[in-house]
Amino acid sequence: MNIYVGNLAWKTTDQDLEELFRNFGEVDKAFVIRDRNTKRSKGFGFIEMADESAAKAAIDSLNNTIYMDRTLVVNEAKPKEEDE
Repeated sequence: MNIYVGNLAWKTTDQDLEELFRNFGEVDKAFVIRDRNTKRSKGFGFIEMADESAAKAAIDSLNNTIYMDRTLVVNEAKPKEEDE
């Protein structure tokens, strides 16, 4: 399952995200979205977890919690819509 994580602190790294979600199960991939020119975080990222029940537990537990002085927004990622 792909998970969206929003309202991240600018200093959050891919490793920080992985460690946060690893408490709930195996993390296949964790990455913070960055501006391609400045490399600065855009304040959100994505997690990929193979175990759907672990992913749902992570969403339920982490949504609206404080992490690095920010209130996280955590939910199932929605597929990117293609431009027509």
